[in-house]
Amino acid sequence: MKIVKKTLERWTSEKSRELYGVRNWSGGYFGISDKGEVTVSPSGKGKGPSVSLMDIISGMTDRGLNMPVLLRIENILHSRIRQLHESFAKAIKESGYQSVYRGVYPIKVNQQEQVLAEITKFGEKYHHGLEAGSKAELIAAISFITDPEAYIICNGYKDEEFVDLSLYALKMGIQCLLVVESPEELPLILRRAEALGIRPRIGVRIKLASNAGGRWTESGGELSVFGLNTAQVIDAVDTLRDKEMLDCLQLLHYHLGSQIPNIRDIRAAVMEASQIYVGLVQEGAAMGILDMGGGLAVDYDGSHANFGSSRNYSLNEYSADIVEQVMATLDKSKVAHPVLVTESGRATVAYYSVLLFNILDVSRFESHPPPENLPKDSHRFLQSLFDIPGDISSRNVQEYYHDALYYRDEIRQLFKHGAITLRERALAEQMFWYIMKTVSRYTEKMKHVPDELEGLATRLADIYYGNFSVFQSLPDSWAIGQLFPIMPVHRLNEAPTCQGIIADITCDSDGKIDRFISLHEESRTLALHPLLPEEEYYMGVFLVGAYQETLGDLHNLLGDTNVVSISIDDDGHVEYAREIEGDSVADVLNYVEYDTKAIITRLRQTAENAVREKKMNVRERKTVMKAFEDGLRGYTYFER
Repeated sequence: MKIVKKTLERWTSEKSRELYGVRNWSGGYFGISDKGEVTVSPSGKGKGPSVSLMDIISGMTDRGLNMPVLLRIENILHSRIRQLHESFAKAIKESGYQSVYRGVYPIKVNQQEQVLAEITKFGEKYHHGLEAGSKAELIAAISFITDPEAYIICNGYKDEEFVDLSLYALKMGIQCLLVVESPEELPLILRRAEALGIRPRIGVRIKLASNAGGRWTESGGELSVFGLNTAQVIDAVDTLRDKEMLDCLQLLHYHLGSQIPNIRDIRAAVMEASQIYVGLVQEGAAMGILDMGGGLAVDYDGSHANFGSSRNYSLNEYSADIVEQVMATLDKSKVAHPVLVTESGRATVAYYSVLLFNILDVSRFESHPPPENLPKDSHRFLQSLFDIPGDISSRNVQEYYHDALYYRDEIRQLFKHGAITLRERALAEQMFWYIMKTVSRYTEKMKHVPDELEGLATRLADIYYGNFSVFQSLPDSWAIGQLFPIMPVHRLNEAPTCQGIIADITCDSDGKIDRFISLHEESRTLALHPLLPEEEYYMGVFLVGAYQETLGDLHNLLGDTNVVSISIDDDGHVEYAREIEGDSVADVLNYVEYDTKAIITRLRQTAENAVREKKMNVRERKTVMKAFEDGLRGYTYFER
């Protein structure tokens, strides 16, 4: 008889690719090498060179930059703009559409100067424009747009100064369009245009009856805050006709919502808006531009489904459906095809940024097995707890879970009344958590886990303490439960034998991440590796380029992280194009109106008093003051 020895199957990088779903959410920009390290391919879809994030981290640390770091990969931003325009160009060519596409980037999605600089510089070949929703954004947009064919779309609330600035931009040769968001804005625009002697280019934002699913559904539809209903649009047309200015009405705009997961909602909105566009042309408006706003979603969880953190369509399908629907509606009425505009922000910048941080420590859940025997005089509830692990099975796991909770709670009551000792209570808690660990192992094999057992794995998970602030770097994770792909960026050819959640270094119980992407439904824990002595453990949070930077706050006075921008050439050489140091302690104290010079003065006085009272000597005073002064100059995060 031949004896076959069973061996543990070796963990591979391929298993990590499946476990963390990299192929599903990465858009082809990120992968895992056979060496077990996350790689970046800036051209996407496996094209061009791939570079290890660990090599990039090494380059940053050699330059003296500490974790956490927000890594921006310029080539990915270029790739996103290119793909957007090429996708629409392909749809336009294949359908015979008789106009063009113009992309517009909404500045509010990521207002950082470098982002606008890269978008306008690379996007110039595609006449890629900007959308501004405030005076600050408008001034920034005007300063960057040099292409006479690129649009600046002016949305949001407008006062007299906002209108004047946009009209001056138009006079300077920039295609600046003022979108009427409320009935009161049109008289203001006309009044300022007459005063300045500048004929405006006007758009109207329509409140569609169509609605979209997803997290941002209330930003669109007929009850949205901004926009005109159809009656108000007709009033605007009549006003312009009376003033012989219908030629100034050139754009129809709508916004269905951000992160729209279902392509059917997009098609329905395009159909309705196209019909309204036809009606405006028939009213005599010049028109020429149809702006469909934002909504192009990012597949954060990689499920390719109509979930809030995903989408059930590709970029090519999105482009083709828009082009075909506009064309079908307008051709029926023999209306000329307009320039198509989308304000894709999230889908443009999300992939471009990665938050990198190191793990400082881990708090492991330890479930020690119960002793072999209990003392003879042990309370009967202790004995009942002691007997559970030997009797538990897949058939009675829920029953014994209830029993363990009951005995644990009764023992706690006994302790409160002095009926059992502290040592006995400690033994009961030890046995209880051992039972919970056993129950958790059984639930892993269940097809349908009872509701009351679902959160058990999270309660038993290890806590990995990351050197970052959720509130500063991932505010959407905390505020709206946005899921981001999170994973280790190395050791991915080793089996991740721990289940953990991520806690940040704030002192807030909400400063944690305990919801993670999974192919079918979100997971409450993440597979991680045990920490190794004297070795850093690095993690990455991906697709964080949209909204996260500007929305971050100073919770616990943890400031902006270090920022590094790189570009990768065709040979795989990494150019560290730009380094921005994160906030120092002094910086964040100044933000909240502290006078750091006054702080130092007070500390010196306190130290001098300590010398006078012989609590320290003069040399110790010098050392103490140097520590405080260095601390003010230092990074707000932990430095090693």
